[in-house]
Amino acid sequence: MDHVTASRTLSALAHEHRLAVFRALIAAGPSGLAAGELARGVGIGATNLSFHIKELERAGLVRSWRVGRSIRSSVEVDAVRRLLEFLIADCCGGKADLCGGIFVEVSSLCCGSAQFSNPEFSS
Repeated sequence: MDHVTASRTLSALAHEHRLAVFRALIAAGPSGLAAGELARGVGIGATNLSFHIKELERAGLVRSWRVGRSIRSSVEVDAVRRLLEFLIADCCGGKADLCGGIFVEVSSLCCGSAQFSNPEFSS
């Protein structure tokens, strides 16, 4: 990932609602969430959700697909991985032992232990 792509990606997350949508989709995993469920979970209307999803799609962080009459969205895990790799590529001058276990901590948050913090959201 280059600086321009990283800037565009981080810019997409620099909005309260988009960040909430992104976090909800991260918590949902690969099956994603239906648009209505996602909108209710983050507390925004369908039109607003559609706008924010499009911005996250443009940044490459989210993908959406149709299932019958519903639209589902999920996080593009590879894009998130590339962003994280870009952000920590030069951490502590390449000496992982100086980073205070950040890599272990981030890794432990994946695959089920991270929870979406909005109490109104239920997946």
